This record gives sequence, structure tokens and C-alpha cells, in this order.
Amino acid sequence: MSADDVVNLDRLLRGKEHDHGGLGTILAHRVFSRPEGGPGAEFIDIAVLPPGTSIGRHRHGRDRETYIVLSGSGLMHRDGAEFRVGAGDVVVNRPHGEHGLVNDSAADLWLLVFEEELRDHPAV
Repeated sequence: MSADDVVNLDRLLRGKEHDHGGLGTILAHRVFSRPEGGPGAEFIDIAVLPPGTSIGRHRHGRDRETYIVLSGSGLMHRDGAEFRVGAGDVVVNRPHGEHGLVNDSAADLWLLVFEEELRDHPAV
């Protein structure tokens, strides 16, 4: 095993300003991106929302995007509703639905985000 086999997220996370029109600069790293036409998830990201930042409200097409809150808490907006989320919560953002997330707490909010294209299924 070499030192290249283990990389700490501190070296990988990069600033992403005003993500989807959101507040401030979040940190993100794309862990995986599906090759064109390949099977599986479109992408898998790690995202860190420092206090006072957000992922702006946005929509996707026929893709289902899932947020898994790894640590921290925030205010989630999904399809006209707002609700609190915290560590361990899984939020499925439906195709064509509007969603966004604000870190209104005093600690970083860590997310695992993945998106899958629903090619042969009706919009759920």
C-alpha cells in the first residue's frame, strides 16, 4: 500500500461559490462521476456547508438527487415545504422537484449527495 491509496478530504475539498445561487462558498468534492452511457449513479459528492452558507433552491430533470446528512443540521426546502434535517437524515429530492438546503446552525453541515437518472421509470 502506498501513500496514494489514502487521501484526506482536506486535500480534496474545493470551494464552490454560490452553489445553485446559494449563499456563500461551500466546499465540495466529486468522489465519482458516471461515464457517459454507463450504469449506476450519475455522481457521488461530498459537500460541506459552513455556517451561513446554502445550496440554493434548484430543480433537476428526470434525476433523483439524494442528500444524506453525515453531521450538522440545517433547514431543508423541498417542493414548497421547509423542515429541519440533522445527522443521519436521508432526503430524497424527486425528479423535477425544487430543493435547497441552508446551514443556519453554528457548525459545519456535511452531506453525501448522489444523483441517479431515472431513464425507464416514470417521474416519482
